[in-house]
Amino acid sequence: MDQRGRRRGLGRRPLPTHYDRLPGARAQFGTQVLVDSSIATVPARAWLGASGRDLAADAERRAEDLLRMNRGVLRDMQVEGQVMRVRGEPAIKFATSTRIGAIPLVSPISGRPDFGLVVEPRFSWTGLGDVLATTGFRVLPDLLPLAELPQSERHIPPWVLASVVLFRLERLLEQSARRFVITEAETPVPKGTVDWTKYSTQRMPVGQFLTVPSRFPDLRDDEPLRAAIHWTAKRQKEALLAAPSGGLIARRLIGLADRLIARLSGVPPRRPTPQLLQHWKTHPLGGRVYAEGVDAIEWTIDERGLAGLSDLSGLAWRLDMETFFEAWTECIAEAIALRIGATLKVGRRGDTRIRLNWRPSFAGSLQSLLPDAVLLREGLVIVLDAKYKRHARDIMRLGWRDTPEVVREQHRYDLHQMLAYLGVYEAERHIGLLVYPCELDEWAELVDRGLDLVTAQVQSRGRTTSVARVSVPFGGPLDRVVDRLLSGLSPMLS
Repeated sequence: MDQRGRRRGLGRRPLPTHYDRLPGARAQFGTQVLVDSSIATVPARAWLGASGRDLAADAERRAEDLLRMNRGVLRDMQVEGQVMRVRGEPAIKFATSTRIGAIPLVSPISGRPDFGLVVEPRFSWTGLGDVLATTGFRVLPDLLPLAELPQSERHIPPWVLASVVLFRLERLLEQSARRFVITEAETPVPKGTVDWTKYSTQRMPVGQFLTVPSRFPDLRDDEPLRAAIHWTAKRQKEALLAAPSGGLIARRLIGLADRLIARLSGVPPRRPTPQLLQHWKTHPLGGRVYAEGVDAIEWTIDERGLAGLSDLSGLAWRLDMETFFEAWTECIAEAIALRIGATLKVGRRGDTRIRLNWRPSFAGSLQSLLPDAVLLREGLVIVLDAKYKRHARDIMRLGWRDTPEVVREQHRYDLHQMLAYLGVYEAERHIGLLVYPCELDEWAELVDRGLDLVTAQVQSRGRTTSVARVSVPFGGPLDRVVDRLLSGLSPMLS
């Protein structure tokens, strides 16, 4: 990923203009639903209410207080807000970034988290699920230590939470396999602490010399916890099966649930009691994996966040779509490397880092470049850099001349950055792929028109440099995407 700055804070600077202006947010009681990388306007009076003689002025004050009181969580979600007037009525203009999720908002009236904000992906949930499953769950949603939202989001698919819960259960099962417990049993020889009084008065008089009442530490499985994990895995599987078809992601998660259930086949599933849950939550030696696994069990008991299977409040969570798309691009690069016999270096692991050594060092600025994926083969280097932007679609739809200047400037930056990446590597042929996402049906149309891969070539100093603007679908079969990409690259690879 390149070292570009992230938009932060709720400053009064003008909101970015490169977002598509989508229809206004839709309300879910106290929760507003937005779309990532977009701008939406929320009427303040309809959302926050108003009182007094001047209703508009009071709603405007409430809107300003809402932004001020929730500045931190909005900043962490990378959402900017600005109070404005629309036809004389107060409103909040929200600008979202590439981060999706759900956060509670403290009410300026009650001081409690009575409001909420949900940011949905601009791509379909089915496509996101396909990517999550195909990438091997490299990037999972983060559950946030915040208050719960006023209402759970019924339209968010169950795999969003199930993907977190099931992987937490798997880690918990691996960590808590066995532990020492104090056991009382009758053994053939003395072991640990022996109840000699009982032995001499009850066993010896009847000739039971090899029946010794003992009390000793024994390494055993934590049966109550394993039973709770078994019950939770079955409950999550039932939720996935009860929901509408979830495609590849649901099948993969159901398979994970089945594997957990099979590992626990000797332990009957049992819903833990509140007392047992409290005991686990206060376990002094539990650690992070233990605490997160117990949380996952408790969420399932309360049916929190299970795609609206209950009317209880929903959990706060987030997922960075930029990082998510980088994982998808990395997965595509892995498949290409296998096909062409290249060595793959991945930016996520730091393999592709290109350091910049400034002199003097204290006066330096950017410390390194970090392309997302680099493929190396004798005489050939291919650099892939994921761009979670609409630039490819905008340029294709409007043409370069009519594309807004801010988009053109950002695309120039992306292109110059790619040329900088390629210039570092010694090879006869250099190929740089700027990878942009699109919907699956949009990609199919681009493929039909031969516009899913648009290339430019530069001949310089005896070597050929090719740069391509590549559109890939957010989801769909990986092999189909790779086949099409290699077909377009074949003239440059031969």
